Amino acid sequence: MRPNRGIIRGVDRLSSQPLESALPRGTTVLLLEDDAVLSRRLVSFLEARGGEVTIARNLAEARRLVREECYDYALVDMHLPDGLGLALLRDGVFSENTGVVAMTAYGGIAQAVDAVRLGAGDYLTKPFELEAVPLAFLRCRTLRRATRRDEQRSGGGDGEPELFFGESLAEMRSQLEQMLEAERRLLTRLPPLLIEGETGTGKSLLARWVHRRGPRANRPFVSLNCAALPELLAESELFGHERGAFTDAKQARVGLFEAADGGTLFLDEVGALSAQTQAKLLTAVEEGSIRRLGGTKTTPVDVRLVAANNCPLGELVAQGLFREDLFHRLNLLRLLLPPLRERGADLVVLARQLLAGLANRYRLGTLTISAEGEARLRAQAWRGNIRELAHVIERAVIFNKRKTIDFEGLGDGTSRSVADWLNPAWKLPETGFSIDGVITDLINTALRETEGNISAAARRLGVTRDYLRYHQGGGRMEGEGKGTPSRPESCG
Repeated sequence: MRPNRGIIRGVDRLSSQPLESALPRGTTVLLLEDDAVLSRRLVSFLEARGGEVTIARNLAEARRLVREECYDYALVDMHLPDGLGLALLRDGVFSENTGVVAMTAYGGIAQAVDAVRLGAGDYLTKPFELEAVPLAFLRCRTLRRATRRDEQRSGGGDGEPELFFGESLAEMRSQLEQMLEAERRLLTRLPPLLIEGETGTGKSLLARWVHRRGPRANRPFVSLNCAALPELLAESELFGHERGAFTDAKQARVGLFEAADGGTLFLDEVGALSAQTQAKLLTAVEEGSIRRLGGTKTTPVDVRLVAANNCPLGELVAQGLFREDLFHRLNLLRLLLPPLRERGADLVVLARQLLAGLANRYRLGTLTISAEGEARLRAQAWRGNIRELAHVIERAVIFNKRKTIDFEGLGDGTSRSVADWLNPAWKLPETGFSIDGVITDLINTALRETEGNISAAARRLGVTRDYLRYHQGGGRMEGEGKGTPSRPESCG
């Protein structure tokens, strides 16, 4: 029996398709393999078919490369000098858009099965025929599409935020229900919905709720954090591009407007878009059509647009940072999410909901919050809002050994969380305080929240990219003002 027969059997129904469709020209591949001979063979084979291959020899190098770039596919050897390739899947380092194929020796089938359970799209048993690689890639791509369709049918995996609104947002929920009823009755696309609120107040959660409750629930929900994209890539990401539109455009690409056709497109931090991209977004909203970068054809799109921003767009208009005409188009249906500190009794209700979800995830049974714990939660400023609350509760769930959580240490002046430093009630400890530690933690928090994107992290912190690189490299400032924070690019 040929060792890779199981792989080929798994794609028999796909093998009648042209192999070129399994590896489009310009496909990026991360090859994690310490065998130099096999690496050379795979690189030669894949590059001959139009692929662009990056080689990693160990886990550490692979982690670094994945932080810097999102690959279309990853070929991951299970046995490496510094550990098991399985660790990368277990740690969730790959993007959901990366198709992962595990490679293992014939006796390592159990590890290959574990890799598939952890998210790999397929596996290859060594020795395997090179022709099996593009077929495995094709299977990854097909599986990913099927998974996304299943998520859309089930409403996604986040769970319906039934308790998200609470008492303080009851009126907002009523307005949303009326809006969605009108959309179902009129059978037409309503104007864009604008959601404003501080970072972490639940804007993306609300956007998903609107999508799942509306007539487009079984259609795609596509989201984009506009602040996380370099300015030059935003236009291509939204509207797509034709082959040759710019230097690295080796193949045509569908933009997010086309990907969301018939469904909902959620643009978070829309105020971060450049003036040029804002102009094209206005055209798409007004005319219901888009034109790919470098293209001449106009493509109609039926998209329900939901936009969000962490500060009022009207303020950005006044500062000349956002188009007034686009603002008026987005401002027809507007919702303002209040910060968590202003939601009164909803805070504890949300905390209980989050705690129940985490207890279920970690299989801990029923967990409760003590009266002292509730008091400590109410005493916090919660500058990070619901996102910060979720992090605090998860940390308590992980380290608490009892069934009742009282959040000991929360807000006692010794915590080094970002929210504590920003809390007006927090005071410098008499024993001293490390400002370098604060800066380092803030930078690490921003990099973690932007998945290692230095440009996006710099925008969130209101500093330059060089400033971040300087601190990451452990350098010191030379001269007053050098590398100091630049003017913030957004409100806050």
